[in-house]
Amino acid sequence: MNKLVSIVIPAYNEADNIFVIAESIKKVFSSINYNYEIILVDDGSADHTLEKIKDYASTANNIFFLEFSKNFGHQLAVKAGMDHAFGDCVISMDCDMQHPPELIPDMIAKWEAGYEVVYTIREEDKNLSKGKRSSSSLFYKVLNWLSDIDLEPGAADFRLLDQKVVNVFRNFHENEPFLRGLVKWLGFKQFAIRYHPAARFSGNSKYTLKKMMRLALHGVTSFSIKPLYSAVYLGFILSFASVLYIPYIIYAFVNHVEVSGWASVIMTIVFFGGLQLIILGIIGIYVGKMFMQTKNRPNYIIRSSNIQQK
Repeated sequence: MNKLVSIVIPAYNEADNIFVIAESIKKVFSSINYNYEIILVDDGSADHTLEKIKDYASTANNIFFLEFSKNFGHQLAVKAGMDHAFGDCVISMDCDMQHPPELIPDMIAKWEAGYEVVYTIREEDKNLSKGKRSSSSLFYKVLNWLSDIDLEPGAADFRLLDQKVVNVFRNFHENEPFLRGLVKWLGFKQFAIRYHPAARFSGNSKYTLKKMMRLALHGVTSFSIKPLYSAVYLGFILSFASVLYIPYIIYAFVNHVEVSGWASVIMTIVFFGGLQLIILGIIGIYVGKMFMQTKNRPNYIIRSSNIQQK
């Protein structure tokens, strides 16, 4: 009996890409001896993505979909797909064709060789703007510096997981999961494959600079308390620096050379006031994450699906 490969694809406003990605995957599997299923997760799209998914699903018995009740985000869309994927291995990939389906046979080959996690590393795309490449590089540098995980620059959400790894993922109920970090944290036997990203078939990237920074912040606060330690160290350093200022104050007072003025005082107050707000903000992020987690709300809500028909 041929092994089953489940492919999870999150989709947010990807109406023009659905048919292309599904047909490309179909072509790949026509040349290898594996059964496959595609699970498309509509992440609250505002266009005709869901309609396109349903149309395509009606033409084949191995195309399934999950419709979110609203936009819950890319990471939770991947998580939802994995929660409903029961193939011998599960591959997650984006819908825009930048994750080349032609790489799937190589990923499966490494899985058959005994690797339980086969992840991909994106080579730098020279066609991207300098700002986009710089922000991507900064994302990984900040993440690795402040967190307790070590992600290779270019690590992508295009990966293969053995079903035993997916079973572990199903037990995670974090309200803001950072899947790239979780995959590294899990361990297991892992192998990385480098690839050159293909051109996006249609639409625009959903990862803006703001979203990249927010994702980095989620990654850091999900895997490390280093920012809290950094705040403590910074407090000690500034306190020590203020002590060094005392001899000057005494000297100026004794010799009557103190400079009267409010500018330096205001500057000092503003600086330390801003520093306190930053530190309180760091603490607030951790408290907020705990607050949201203790609510124990479902991480996502499925409005409709055809998976029960399997």
